[in-house]
Amino acid sequence: MSIGNSPEDDRPSVEPSAEDDRPSIGRALQEARTAAGLTVDEVSASTRVRVPIVHAIEQDDFSRCGGDVYARGHIRTIARAVGLDPDPLVAQYDADHGGRPAPTPAAPLFEAERIRPERGRPNWTAAMVAAIVAVIGFVGFTLVNGGDSGDKGNHVAEGPAPEQKPTPTKPATTKPVDPTPSDSAIAAVPKDKVTVKLSVLDDKSWISAKSHNGKLLFDGTLLKGESKTFQDDERVDLILGNAGAIELYVNGKKVEDEFETGQVERLSYTKGDPEVG
Repeated sequence: MSIGNSPEDDRPSVEPSAEDDRPSIGRALQEARTAAGLTVDEVSASTRVRVPIVHAIEQDDFSRCGGDVYARGHIRTIARAVGLDPDPLVAQYDADHGGRPAPTPAAPLFEAERIRPERGRPNWTAAMVAAIVAVIGFVGFTLVNGGDSGDKGNHVAEGPAPEQKPTPTKPATTKPVDPTPSDSAIAAVPKDKVTVKLSVLDDKSWISAKSHNGKLLFDGTLLKGESKTFQDDERVDLILGNAGAIELYVNGKKVEDEFETGQVERLSYTKGDPEVG
């Protein structure tokens, strides 16, 4: 009687997939940072991601990021800083956290930025003509009443009364009043300055703004519906934590760059047409 192989021995062996062997997101970022010779403080300074959050991400703890949108943005920013391709890491994060959410439809333009139609200017020519006619009528009325009242008094001598020359009267002038400026103040921004106005249309965004000499103009989080305006003589430097949620106007002109949700952008603007530095 010969002894053959059991059916279990004929089953093909299952080798672990490449995805099972890949390191976690935090471990991949930590190893890349170590290989690049960077410290956590240096990564935090170059990405503007706070040190405790960098430590938490390297431990695969994304609870301190403030949500999936910010977690993706932090992963993408830190990966670029340590020399990794961010797309596979973001895809790995989506796979581990239930997939990427459906994109939110673009919101309409912020109501405060809609340019209202300019009010009709008053017709000053017609007003001046009416004023002159009124003055002439008043002078004529005064002369007629003066002649009638002179006839009622006793004359000292016969003869025509001496002609009275009317006192010249300057026509009344009315100083034009500037119309009330509309909410669309960005249409008249000063040309000798850099004016940057940004509004959060969806979700929220962390924003940092500095002047050309490094002075911090703003550093904080804006919620949906909030806006900020920054102005400087030469340049305004921006860091946008969730650039896809922001509508940006520079020197009265809307910036048409398409930023991604959760994307961190570093931008610089000078006087004239918007130019990204």
